[in-house]
Amino acid sequence: MIELQPFGRGDFARLIGWSVSPEFVLQWAGSGFVYPLDEAQLEEYLRGGETDPPFRKIYKAVDTDSGAVVGHIELNSINYLHRFATVSRVLVGEPSIRGKGVGEQMMRHVMRIGFEELGLHRLELVVFDFNEAAIRLYEKVGFVKEGRIREARRLGDQYWTHYVMGILEHEWRGRNGS
Repeated sequence: MIELQPFGRGDFARLIGWSVSPEFVLQWAGSGFVYPLDEAQLEEYLRGGETDPPFRKIYKAVDTDSGAVVGHIELNSINYLHRFATVSRVLVGEPSIRGKGVGEQMMRHVMRIGFEELGLHRLELVVFDFNEAAIRLYEKVGFVKEGRIREARRLGDQYWTHYVMGILEHEWRGRNGS
């Protein structure tokens, strides 16, 4: 089982260690970070969670059996007036545990936080069109593709296309018996 706990300065080294290449950083962090990831970028990142109310809620995913930190996820760009946020920086850290349900548990927890604890109406996310495993996961937990943004991010001489996906509160409640 996975639980989400607040991400803090003590988690910087692990996240930096997981961020192994420019492609990897762009894929999991979008344009929010640049490679090589460093403590200065993460300090700035944390500041968004320290505002009142917080602009973002940043979590580490912890395996409750072993106590090991296995992932990272956040609710970003939280808009309390219009009741929406963006699920961002979804990462199962160790390649050996990817594809084993950790990401699904992380997503379900962050969706519960968004809809139940924060009272949001909408969650959205952005995923690159080549990341088929992530797209399957997001669809499995109820997100739907709402649009395709062509060549939206650049890495070297390449441009990457992404989808915007979303789920509404009533859709989530219908899937979860609430």
